[in-house]
Amino acid sequence: MDRVARVTTIALSGVSGTPVTVETAVTNQLPGIAIIGLPDTALAEAKLRVKLACAQAGYPLKDQFITVNLSPAALPKHGSAFDLGIAIACMSACKYLPKLTGKTCAYIGELSLDGELRRPNGLLSAVRAAREHGYQQVMVPAVGAVEAALVPNITVIAVQNLAGAVNWHHGKPAGWFIQSPADSSETPHQQSEILPDLAEIIGQPEAVEALQIAAAGRHNMAMIGPPGVGKTMIASALPGILPELEDIAALETSCVASLADTPIVQLCRLPPFEAPHHSATSAAILGGGSGRLVPGAITRAHNGVLFLDEAPEFNRGVLDALRQPLEQGEIKLQRAHSSAAFPAKFQLLLAANPCPCGFAYSLNPKQVCTCPPAKVIRYLNKISGPLRDRIDLTVKLNPVISSVADKNLAVSTKTAKQRVQTARQRQRDRYQNCAWSLNSETPGVWLRDPENRPSRQALAILDQSLANGALSLRGYDRVLRVAWTIADLAEKAKPEREEITQALLLRGNQR
Repeated sequence: MDRVARVTTIALSGVSGTPVTVETAVTNQLPGIAIIGLPDTALAEAKLRVKLACAQAGYPLKDQFITVNLSPAALPKHGSAFDLGIAIACMSACKYLPKLTGKTCAYIGELSLDGELRRPNGLLSAVRAAREHGYQQVMVPAVGAVEAALVPNITVIAVQNLAGAVNWHHGKPAGWFIQSPADSSETPHQQSEILPDLAEIIGQPEAVEALQIAAAGRHNMAMIGPPGVGKTMIASALPGILPELEDIAALETSCVASLADTPIVQLCRLPPFEAPHHSATSAAILGGGSGRLVPGAITRAHNGVLFLDEAPEFNRGVLDALRQPLEQGEIKLQRAHSSAAFPAKFQLLLAANPCPCGFAYSLNPKQVCTCPPAKVIRYLNKISGPLRDRIDLTVKLNPVISSVADKNLAVSTKTAKQRVQTARQRQRDRYQNCAWSLNSETPGVWLRDPENRPSRQALAILDQSLANGALSLRGYDRVLRVAWTIADLAEKAKPEREEITQALLLRGNQR
């Protein structure tokens, strides 16, 4: 037992992580290394990387047999982030390092053959998982030190190579340093993409107002109109009027971004905007993969916007699969040998033509719709009723008949963003003692509580729509949530008949 060493590393499943104990033991057998504990191919190949990297660093492993056990053994392990932990445990078992128990520091990093350390995908998520499981120190590659330091309340030990990791254990100063969180704040801010200004949108004041309502309460929205009326431009302007992400949401969004190959140098403050092509498969939208499960567009849009342009052109099964993530805020992927849960709290934005040719209901004699009525119905029915029931705002965009903007109706992005921020602050103040902070998240119990319920006169039109079957109970609650957002934008204490009527009209197909 004197020759058994233990260190800790992190196994990622989605963006959450589980501590994995790396146990190594040396036995008198023919020289070699064996890794057990459900490793994948990349992890099984770590024995070659570890052996050569240790030799290049000046710490050749003994000519004996080293068994590496990854515990818990029933948990599948993926990727190369275990390399550093395996190398440290092997050197500890070979008595190059003091005997380690794996209770204070987590080791995350990929090894090259010359002993240098590389950043593994998902480094930020792994460091956050280490902190959540009580580890006070984490050792990472120096190239990912700034990214790891974005996680607060954990000491980041940055090492250049395997020799530097050994020096840290022996108290020698060469090859490693402590990355301070202050260093990460000094990195230059990334330039955000150039977004269109709302003032550039001509002839669609109703859509601009609806976009502000959607942004203020984070409501789902659909736009229907012929080609060229500005649907895509309006959607692209939505991230510009959304408030910047707060610390917790920014860290969650950054953890999703860290699963890619690009290192993260600062927290993602701008809400993400994902616009997949209509030919995207279910795996591309929801996530998946044959080996390691990877996030899809709905996860990359977490805390941001998922925009589906030409929505009826998407596969209907893909569209219907969005219903559960819209309600639960996450997507659970199940495969035969693995499973993962990814966050997916996104705002859905749809755009569609009124028919396949795009000119249905057009008043222009030069743009006559040639689609048979049955084809038009079949085209729009690709967006199923249950999904439409989760759309809070439906806006019809008409053709623009003048290229001259009406300055009295123009709203700039700056002005709209201020309105949205004011409305969001009213929501935070109202829900400060609740588990939610936005109108779109408000449960029906709160909405129908006598203290919060609008007056009977204000609700009369809504109750009538529910009674005659024009609204489901879920739609009833969603109209109330939108009405609360309209009241917040108008700085009213509670929705009145005017706000409820406007919310009902924005629901779509209501009289």
